[in-house]
Amino acid sequence: MKVSNSSSSSSSGGTEPIGQNLIKLISNLCFSFFVFSVLIFTVIAITYQPPDPWLQSAPALTQLFTRPENATFQIDTSIIKTGEDITPSPQDPSLPFPPPSSAAATVTEASIEKIEDKISNSTTSIPSAACSSGEITAGTLNCSDPRVLIAVQRFNLRAFKSIVFFEYQIPVNGSASNECDVAWRFRNKKEKSWRKYRDFRRFKIGITDDCRYKVVHAGGWHSGGNARRNPARATVPGGKGKTLPRLSNNSNRDDEINDTIPTLGSQVNFRNGKYLYYSRGGDYCKGMNHYMWSFLCGLGEAMYLNRTFVMDLSMCLAATYNPSNKDEEGKDFRYYFDFEHLKEEASIVEEGEFLKDWKKWDRTHLKKRKVPVKKVLSHKVTPIQLKKDKSTIIWRQFDAPEPENYWYRVCEGQAAKYIQRPWHALWKSKRLMNIVTEISGRMDWDFDAVHVVRGEKAERKDLWPHLDSDTSPDALVEKLKGMVRPWRNLYIATNEPFYNYFDKLRSNYKVHLLDDYKELWGNTSEWYNETSLLNNGKPVEFDGYMRVAVDTEVFYRGTTRVETFYNLTKDCKDGVKTC
Repeated sequence: MKVSNSSSSSSSGGTEPIGQNLIKLISNLCFSFFVFSVLIFTVIAITYQPPDPWLQSAPALTQLFTRPENATFQIDTSIIKTGEDITPSPQDPSLPFPPPSSAAATVTEASIEKIEDKISNSTTSIPSAACSSGEITAGTLNCSDPRVLIAVQRFNLRAFKSIVFFEYQIPVNGSASNECDVAWRFRNKKEKSWRKYRDFRRFKIGITDDCRYKVVHAGGWHSGGNARRNPARATVPGGKGKTLPRLSNNSNRDDEINDTIPTLGSQVNFRNGKYLYYSRGGDYCKGMNHYMWSFLCGLGEAMYLNRTFVMDLSMCLAATYNPSNKDEEGKDFRYYFDFEHLKEEASIVEEGEFLKDWKKWDRTHLKKRKVPVKKVLSHKVTPIQLKKDKSTIIWRQFDAPEPENYWYRVCEGQAAKYIQRPWHALWKSKRLMNIVTEISGRMDWDFDAVHVVRGEKAERKDLWPHLDSDTSPDALVEKLKGMVRPWRNLYIATNEPFYNYFDKLRSNYKVHLLDDYKELWGNTSEWYNETSLLNNGKPVEFDGYMRVAVDTEVFYRGTTRVETFYNLTKDCKDGVKTC
């Protein structure tokens, strides 16, 4: 019995530690799994880079900018997009940056009816002699009669379905007794910005059977010369005390463009300011897509840090856009982008003004009162680390070898979670867009467009084996027959260097090419005069980037749009096996 008890006791004592060890083992495993899970979650949180919300609406643009080759961006000269191309239309209620009052000024049928109701009891009326004869004779037409303007407004709404009309001026006399010249502001419905443009046309006025004014005939784009504003002397953009010379009576200067360079004001304002200054890096002389990607990174960091961005207006245009096939320095930012809009959307200061005031402050103050400067030597110092820095100037210096000296490197990694590129701040130059508007207006906003990519791509049979034959004149004629109605205005946006290459299409369509409008940037044009003034009186070349920008924007405004890589050829846009 003793043995039995002893054995039983021994067995009972041996099982207890095994159970405790098992519980400990399970606890340790659970804790280890928990720690491992936290570790994985932490790694994901640190390395995850969410997409820029401004680019979510344009996946193609995201792909274009984030496809590196040799640590730079491939240059696609066939299409150029800026902020106004990737934001909703002004007519879209979801527009993130709506204009404050443009919608209220829109001329619609409803607004015309309200005006008609107000003047219905007016004592003025169409002269009885004109009413009874149904014709307007000398001295019977008063162009300032509001009924004339109503007739013109109704005609425009019927004739130009793609246009949004804004302020009309009071009509003035034309060249004949039955003609009136009228000016107004407008925007194409496909325009993604809320900028306004100006047109003035001559209208032949008649009388309806029920004694109302009607438009018998409307002149073409800018035909109403008497409604053109008097060419006034305007201040030179960026100049001090200088004025633009008087141009010919055909001048249609856009007085709304304000290219003046903002100044910092007093030295006290400079010392109390907060600035983010980027030294020139490896982005200089790279393609325009690379430039925009980097520039908006710097501007986005300045906004995140709540600082004024110091901006160099002098650019270098990459060789790809130049006939000389060489990089060209000394290009002004204002040739290509809307500086006025940028000033409205972001806090910026021009580099020359900034450096002048900085040196002046340090020269006139004791050493101990010099401007505090935080020099940042590597892009690896994140914006988050600089958020609480109180220095007047944060100076990022990009002295490392490529690709470590690219501005956009600042916005990579963890910074991508905080820095959003302000695409809404970067629009194409209003001067370039005026050329786009002029070309579209001359076709009365009623045209179709085809985008024909040729150039070097047509020669690269290894990457685009069918492109050359698929865009040959005979192939274009056959393919466009099923897409565009005969004898329509057909605008061809292309990089094909030979003007007569598309002559076979002229037997079926009214063909328009960019070079048909050379006078719009020739030495007698408004563009030529104003860009020369920006360039200290020296002529500015209408370069390859400008051509692509204008070509692309006119193409966007076509009623029917035919693309090269979606409609004309089965070759992939980026070469073999990239579809």
